[in-house]
Amino acid sequence: MPLKIVRRLIPDWGTTYGPPGDGPFPAVMILHGSEGAWSGWSHRNAAILAAHGFLAFPFGYSSGGNAWNAGSIVDVPLDRTVEALAALRAYRFAGPKTGIYGVSRGAEHVLLLVSLMLRDGVEGVPEALAAHSPPDVVCGAFDARRWRDAGDPGWQSWDPGHRAWSWRGSTEGLLPTTPIAIEAYEGPLFLSHGTADRVWSVDMTRRLAERLHRHGRTPEIHYYEGQDHIPGSAAENEHHEHLIAFLERNLAP
Repeated sequence: MPLKIVRRLIPDWGTTYGPPGDGPFPAVMILHGSEGAWSGWSHRNAAILAAHGFLAFPFGYSSGGNAWNAGSIVDVPLDRTVEALAALRAYRFAGPKTGIYGVSRGAEHVLLLVSLMLRDGVEGVPEALAAHSPPDVVCGAFDARRWRDAGDPGWQSWDPGHRAWSWRGSTEGLLPTTPIAIEAYEGPLFLSHGTADRVWSVDMTRRLAERLHRHGRTPEIHYYEGQDHIPGSAAENEHHEHLIAFLERNLAP
């Protein structure tokens, strides 16, 4: 039986998942959350998109990590994501339009990255953005080892004392609680959030939506009633239906 999903390598950058054949296929970069690149969740999400006709590229941006500790979000250079996005655009199996999809810290990554690209006039801004459980502000660093290691009385999910991101070699302007100026983006934007999220409050997405509407933007927004940070099976199926329809509308030829 021929494979319905095939892996293809972008030299120097990593693997993609997509349909068989020569393409080109609508391309989507996938950004993981605080679970880290080695956890495999972004590869699982890539396989779901690949099964629906997309060339999906799970880009691992977390710092360090291995099979037992999946990587941390500390001083992550957002410039490298710009380079990876350019490599995906140039890949011969990628179609003319490229999107980015991020979950949780990956959603923050999507919104922050694009806001900085627009602010500084960087080429290659994606044609569509999707963010599930996003914050409306820059958040602090996250070291996954603190979750595992016992005896840390001051543990919290993100550390406001350290910077998660850097841009052009600097963390200036990326202080935690700084609003993410995604209202500068004029393209199609998908936002979603569970209303019972115990990790990042749904109020973050509501504030983000309110700010976008004040600036005349019309994002597609989905709230999943009673769902936590990770939706249950039925809600996740609903989420993927919305997400895939959004990406098809905005990225397919």
